[in-house]
Amino acid sequence: MGEEPPITGSCGSGTIFFSGCTLKCVFCQNYPISHLFNGTVYTIEQLARIMLNLQKRGAHNINLVSPTPYLYHFVAALDIAAQNGLNIPIAYNTSGYERPEIIRLLDGLIDIYMPDIKYVDENLPRRFSGVSDYFQFDYPAVMEMFDQVGELQTDPNGVAQRGLIIRHLILPGEIENSKAVLKIIADSPFKTCHLSLMSQYFPAYKAADTTGINRRLTEAEYEEVKDFALRLGLETGWFQDLDGS
Repeated sequence: MGEEPPITGSCGSGTIFFSGCTLKCVFCQNYPISHLFNGTVYTIEQLARIMLNLQKRGAHNINLVSPTPYLYHFVAALDIAAQNGLNIPIAYNTSGYERPEIIRLLDGLIDIYMPDIKYVDENLPRRFSGVSDYFQFDYPAVMEMFDQVGELQTDPNGVAQRGLIIRHLILPGEIENSKAVLKIIADSPFKTCHLSLMSQYFPAYKAADTTGINRRLTEAEYEEVKDFALRLGLETGWFQDLDGS
């Protein structure tokens, strides 16, 4: 129930977390899954049944979290599930660190993309996420997602059916990075897409021992980034206030 309103809807999003991730963020809140590979091994057929069960329970969508390392497996599972009646939207929930040619292969399979745009400056992903070429891949990957699904489309109840939602998590002490990300979005072809500006950061995993991000975001930092987004005209989407709303 914790996703953006059109994803959660009234009944919830059918979220499936995949162990591992394309990034190694020191502040990852899901590090037991993304870093430590906690989880349960399932066959492709079992994964298909999980999707069908989520639909039966009333989920508005199948929400694949960090699925890229398992691309062959979830595509095969989707095929089996579709043959057995799966008909709710498929959401691709990703860090954004993706090869655009891989995203291109998903055209027609994915209804909703929810990528992060975390960084513009290459120094920050090197320090915090273990890569130096994040934006080099992220931007064209998001562009490919936008070309496939366009702006967010919802049903009469406001539940997402298709489209792109861009997420950005504000990091403490790095509001200039956030401003650079927002400027990139405002100057992009996908500037009218829904933006989820997140303030939920806390020093999880190794962040407590990482200088600069070993604290929560301040209200002043959040308000500065939020005001900057509004000045750029990025008004479509959600601002997650510091109380989590």
